[in-house]
Amino acid sequence: MATYPLSEAFVDGDVLSASDVNSTNEGVNDLAFGQFNAQTGTSYTLVLTDVAKVISLTNAAAITLTVPTNASVAFPIGTQILLYQGGAGQVTISSSATLRSQGTKFKIAGQYGVAGLLKVATDEWAVFGNLVV
Repeated sequence: MATYPLSEAFVDGDVLSASDVNSTNEGVNDLAFGQFNAQTGTSYTLVLTDVAKVISLTNAAAITLTVPTNASVAFPIGTQILLYQGGAGQVTISSSATLRSQGTKFKIAGQYGVAGLLKVATDEWAVFGNLVV
């Protein structure tokens, strides 16, 4: 039985089993709904398995979320990652890569705030959402 990862296209004439369709459907659901990666420390560096996830950052103290350079972790261009500040500790987004946001804001505004990261070039990320300076 052939497997069809999301990065490959089906072609005319392919005959798919129920397990092929279910496997592909599960992959789509994982991307569509985003799984949570709960972090409770005061620092966290993104890893490749964080693609399309929601990183929940919860601590009473300040938290630093680090976006690694492409040399360390080669996220594909177009990668999207959501960040959720679940505790009182303010989340600061930092990186040796280039981070861009409207008004150079790189901190989540407060508890229950949500921000996002979008990789737009090899070592460039857009930061958006509920942010402050």
